[in-house]
Amino acid sequence: MNTARLGIHSRLVHGGYHPDATGAVNVPIYQSSTFAFRNAAHGAALFAGEEEGYIYTRIGNPTIRVLEDSVAELEGGVGGVATSSGLGAISTLYMALLEMGAHAVSTASVYGPSRGLIEKHFSRFGIGASFVDTSALDNLRQAIRPETRLVYVETPSNPAMQVTDIAGAAKIAHDHGSLLAVDNTFASPYLQNPLDLGADVVLHSVTKFINGHADVVGGILVATDDEVLQRLRDVMVHMGCSMDPHQAFLVLRGLKTLGIRVEQAQAGAQAIARWLETHPKIQSVRYIGLPSHPQHELARLQMRGFGSMISFEMKGGLEAGRRLMNHVKLATLAVSLGGVETLIEHPASMTHAAMSRKAREAAGFADGLVRYSVGIENADDLIADLEQALEAV
Repeated sequence: MNTARLGIHSRLVHGGYHPDATGAVNVPIYQSSTFAFRNAAHGAALFAGEEEGYIYTRIGNPTIRVLEDSVAELEGGVGGVATSSGLGAISTLYMALLEMGAHAVSTASVYGPSRGLIEKHFSRFGIGASFVDTSALDNLRQAIRPETRLVYVETPSNPAMQVTDIAGAAKIAHDHGSLLAVDNTFASPYLQNPLDLGADVVLHSVTKFINGHADVVGGILVATDDEVLQRLRDVMVHMGCSMDPHQAFLVLRGLKTLGIRVEQAQAGAQAIARWLETHPKIQSVRYIGLPSHPQHELARLQMRGFGSMISFEMKGGLEAGRRLMNHVKLATLAVSLGGVETLIEHPASMTHAAMSRKAREAAGFADGLVRYSVGIENADDLIADLEQALEAV
């Protein structure tokens, strides 16, 4: 079925999958490490499997391929490369597009390990990086060097909730001969399509919204160019960070309900953010759906919704934030995001603990910042939970 002209919910359910001879409604799990070669007695085709054939699951697998094709279709790319984790996708991206002596420019308020990977590990091989507030494009222009090969933007960013103009960043990157990659994890393909705005590569931690049930770890990369896609796949195959077929099956199951989950969660986030903004114990709220957010209008233009991620600072700083997290009952104190359950965490001591305080402040968030990933529970229940926790602070 060609789903290109269908609505987004229809594409989420049907995109990328063509039922086999059995007529199975769901994608079969091809739980096989290896695939048999066909010899002359079994037909002219060289490999078993579909069209190009499959050899070994680290190289390719029919179940994984459906996930890759589904997300590539949703993002408008030529193909996808699924990985065993979100960080596996980031590692693949860096390894494929950065060589010795190369330089990258990245969003300062980016997922902590995305930054730590370059600063602690790729730097050992002569690769440099500058981390700037990419929501101000002048910072990006000033950070680019002749040896810059990659501009890596996370928008909305984690956890400062800054929004970067993707089309503007793409023009700057391309004018300087660089590629633009966008981490679209916070938005998901349901709310934002960076490739349509000029990005060359988009990536997701499918652990988060795409899977949405806190039971799978995985990542995916989608590219607009066949040559770039092949570079990404070649690195993934040689690094061995391929996704498992059962892992891909679970992510495909989650993908089908992405739209209705995002709609429910962001409706709750909108109500919670408005409530938090008026609470006397809250210093500030960062939710891109609030008119008070500095990039609210930009988000409205380049996204189809504002998502369900909120960051806020308590009056009383770090200790007040800790007391709040110790008193919530409905929200779960845990890292990760984008699931059906609401999660609350403290970036400075959890997801971004590897960054120095100076680096966190430069990235736009203080030690007292609390990150709140709104799930699909009733908003009134979540507000009541926050209210009782705030009374205990």
